[in-house]
Amino acid sequence: MHVLILGGTTEGRRLAELLADEAGVRVTSSLAGRVAAPRLPPGEVRVGGFGGAEGLAAWLAEHHVDALIDATHPFAGTMSFNAAKAAALAHVPLLALRRPGWVAAEGDDWHPVGSLEEAARALPALGRRVFLTTGRMGLASFAGPELADLWFLVRSVDAPEPPCPARMEVLLDRGPFTLDGERELLRRHRVDVVVTKDSGGVATAPKLAAAREAGVPVVVVRRPAGPEGIACAATPEEAAAWVRTLRG
Repeated sequence: MHVLILGGTTEGRRLAELLADEAGVRVTSSLAGRVAAPRLPPGEVRVGGFGGAEGLAAWLAEHHVDALIDATHPFAGTMSFNAAKAAALAHVPLLALRRPGWVAAEGDDWHPVGSLEEAARALPALGRRVFLTTGRMGLASFAGPELADLWFLVRSVDAPEPPCPARMEVLLDRGPFTLDGERELLRRHRVDVVVTKDSGGVATAPKLAAAREAGVPVVVVRRPAGPEGIACAATPEEAAAWVRTLRG
């Protein structure tokens, strides 16, 4: 049985590990190639795009894929829609592996927004020293002259490219992060507002607890809507069980 995992996430790597131990299962993980040195999962790995939904459907047919699992980042909306269309074209079962989103706790000062642009518009009323944890993509939303007086600490795995905020310090780092580390980061950089996407999961959640403790507001970008009518799993273990049901 050939399983293609659209990965690049912690959940995708964990699922590849689980399926690598399954007898009679061949696993291929596909990575987008946006990170210079990704953590490679076990099994076969391909890097790069497919050429849209039609290209993915052709790849599924050519490589005799029996099951497709979309374990991409919750904000990789285009890929999720391409996966749904490709699975339908190739008549391949599809499962979406999605970590649950974060839920505000007592004491949180969250400001939900629908986009990075909306997050940028909200900042001047909330703080002057911004911890921006949305990754290196999309920094142009925070590069406008109306935010020139704000200072940004940008954390990402790889160095960002212009356009970027006018006043910016870059911190190259990769989760998981610790609560003590996030507390110290907020203190050392005198952060008074945090911006994050609702990525969910535990690897980057400590920043939310640190902000809560410090009384720092958090601008949370809501997840984009995904394709409807797709089978879903919340954990790699659930996804592995779905594969086993297909095997019978």
